[in-house]
Amino acid sequence: MRGEQARVIGITGGIGTGKSRVARYLAQRCLVERVDLDNICRKLLAPGAAGLRAISNAFGAVFFTASGELDRVAFRRALFADDKLRTQVDALLHPLAREAMKQQIAGCQGMVFVEIPLLFEAKWQQDVDAVIVVAADTNEQVKRIIQRDKVTEKQALQSIASQLPLQDKIAMAHHVVDNSGAWQSTCHQLDQLAETLGCKD
Repeated sequence: MRGEQARVIGITGGIGTGKSRVARYLAQRCLVERVDLDNICRKLLAPGAAGLRAISNAFGAVFFTASGELDRVAFRRALFADDKLRTQVDALLHPLAREAMKQQIAGCQGMVFVEIPLLFEAKWQQDVDAVIVVAADTNEQVKRIIQRDKVTEKQALQSIASQLPLQDKIAMAHHVVDNSGAWQSTCHQLDQLAETLGCKD
């Protein structure tokens, strides 16, 4: 299932909590590899890639531009607004993304951080040895989503509601990082966590 020598630490949390920044910091702090599921999914949806073909076969041209590329903004908004559509797309893309993730992990030794936004939603807990949940208060999440994705407050709240509640994720975590406040405060938590995980200075 996993590379025998790799200790796999999953990093997840709610949308807009700062998972990617935390994952990058920890990977640099611990001098280990980082696997990013969002990046894997982007590659799966590139022209000619397996994920894009699966979307085209399932839904036709509805989410594509006139030039045949995926309209990522429209696609993303549709996913957050439609539970049934999101379930259909997840069923198409999750097996492809999971296989690509496993292939990347198999090439790693020692410890590897794997950023999996929908780790609990996809029920991939068995693919990791421990889970770090990155948390933030809802107001901070909304502010970050609006700034990053250029969406309305309603759309930001919609995207938060589309995921498993953050408190449920926290309850299943081995480690929790509160990224609600100043980044300096988060870094202090991450330095302590790195020591707990056995990272060398």
